[in-house]
Amino acid sequence: MRLSFLRAAAVVGAALFVGNASAQALLSPERVAPQSRAQTMLSFAPVVKRAQPSVVNVYASRKETVVNNPLFDDPIFRHFFGDRAPGAPGGQTAQSLGSGVIVDPAGLIITNYHVIDGMTDVKVALSDKREYEASILVRDQRTDLAVLKLKGATGLPAMELGDSDALEVGDLVLAIGNPFGVGQTVTQGIVSALARTQAGISDYGFFIQTDAAINPGNSGGALVDMNARLVGVNSAIYSKSGGSVGIGFAIPVNMVKTVIAAAKGGVGQVRRPWLGATLQTVSKEIADSIGLDRPSGALVADVIEAGPAAAGGVKRGDVIVAVDGQPVDDPEGFGYRFGTHAIGGQAQVAVLRGGKKIILPVALSAAPETPPRDPVTIHNQSPLAGGTFVNLSPATMEAYSVEGASSGVVVAEVEANSNAAAINLQRGDVLVAVNDARIARTSDIERAAAGRHYYWKITITRGGQTLTTVIGG
Repeated sequence: MRLSFLRAAAVVGAALFVGNASAQALLSPERVAPQSRAQTMLSFAPVVKRAQPSVVNVYASRKETVVNNPLFDDPIFRHFFGDRAPGAPGGQTAQSLGSGVIVDPAGLIITNYHVIDGMTDVKVALSDKREYEASILVRDQRTDLAVLKLKGATGLPAMELGDSDALEVGDLVLAIGNPFGVGQTVTQGIVSALARTQAGISDYGFFIQTDAAINPGNSGGALVDMNARLVGVNSAIYSKSGGSVGIGFAIPVNMVKTVIAAAKGGVGQVRRPWLGATLQTVSKEIADSIGLDRPSGALVADVIEAGPAAAGGVKRGDVIVAVDGQPVDDPEGFGYRFGTHAIGGQAQVAVLRGGKKIILPVALSAAPETPPRDPVTIHNQSPLAGGTFVNLSPATMEAYSVEGASSGVVVAEVEANSNAAAINLQRGDVLVAVNDARIARTSDIERAAAGRHYYWKITITRGGQTLTTVIGG
């Protein structure tokens, strides 16, 4: 099966049983199953009526000016791309369609990052057909979330935010969206699983799984509970054909809240607490070697000196099993539990050490940005043209999900249709060397990328692996 992002309208819904005393019982925390035929005939319509006004469609686009890339004159590139021209005169328009949810009456919209990724012009259509231009306040690729601000909008119907940690497997949920562009549609299902951490959708892999029918067109929409509250933002599906097979994933609303808070705080980016340690999955072999009865938790593989973990007493070889009483099954689970905290204060981290459970206070502080980022964008005709680079630091390693790098500079952005994009340079790569000249700071790049060469030798690290490519000059 392949994982498909859902590029279209919002998925919002919530089911609220009403009608009689028996129906009201279904709203209670006891989660009582239907007891009569009358109860099974109850309608979700009241919840849909409450949720639909908060669901919007998001239309994003950018104008692309395509020019002939000199790299396509290279025989190796022509071998792969043939004789077709890399662009057409006059440029073209790239478009993306998705959904969003109103989370503040002043016009804040939550949607998926991949809906507006690389886009410059965004418009939002409300359920009552009003349309607004929107600015992008926050782009958070790590969670696949973004926050938009509607221009000139006030008094909008905002959806109440729920508590995704209160969900249980089997709870009823509704999804409302615009699958395949057919128009706003409501689907119903249950929470199939919680804390899915191996979906491969974003860095903070901790998802709600649902069997409510979600299809392309639902991306960025809302998953809601029985009280018409937002509990998740739909992000992806597992599918062989691209259509729904009953396995959809939503980002928990408790993670969404951190991105909304960043937008309201006006910082433009999400600041999350930094552990200052490297974690790895506890395998059965590791569990057996350290005396655990089952492979669970996050093993501390390394601790950065003077980081929050070290200061709090966390040691190499500890197994983290909980954060503030919430269980941790793997490193992704820890990332979610720790990452949903605000900067400031402490988190109580439970570790297993020598067969004993110890509670350690770990400060919730942001990763240091030392050295400063000092961004540099290359504009010449080298293979690096169109790439923006920043200095490597704990902050940029955290921000761009860098693994296994101790030197070099981080690729922060890659312009579409640029030379850097043509050689498949990606955000989060670490540029280590150009023509065997080591790159230590961004100040080294312009010098390394200058001039003409018979060939270009580019060395990067990606996901902990070193990769080298040679390109004709």
